[in-house]
Amino acid sequence: MYAATRSFAESYHRVHVETGTQAADPHKLIEMLLQGAIDAINQARGALDRKDIKTKGEQIGKAVRIVEEGLRASLDPTAGGRIASELDQLYAYIVRKLTLANVRNDDHAMMECVQLLTPICDAWAGIRPSVGSGRPQ
Repeated sequence: MYAATRSFAESYHRVHVETGTQAADPHKLIEMLLQGAIDAINQARGALDRKDIKTKGEQIGKAVRIVEEGLRASLDPTAGGRIASELDQLYAYIVRKLTLANVRNDDHAMMECVQLLTPICDAWAGIRPSVGSGRPQ
């Protein structure tokens, strides 16, 4: 019974995420990536606290992929200039910090990564462009 419920929940979550990303504009996608990285790190922290090293490693791996393949890859150095360059450096730092946190089971390093990503996520959500205007709400 538990396995069937878990499978259903995982399928629902996967469909929800896939549907959300298909309907999202580029701004919303970045917001989702930022929140996804934060959520994965927090799940890794919880897993570490429970001594669930396998899940901790999986969640850190997920966060690293989001930061590296999603956030860093989406930066446009030409259009973004200095901000894009500084975000690239910050994201590279976060990837290194998470990698070390995984090897060392370092909750403090994971917490630092959350603290670095959270204000970016909040700021990004705060500059959400309104539909059709191209200006922040």
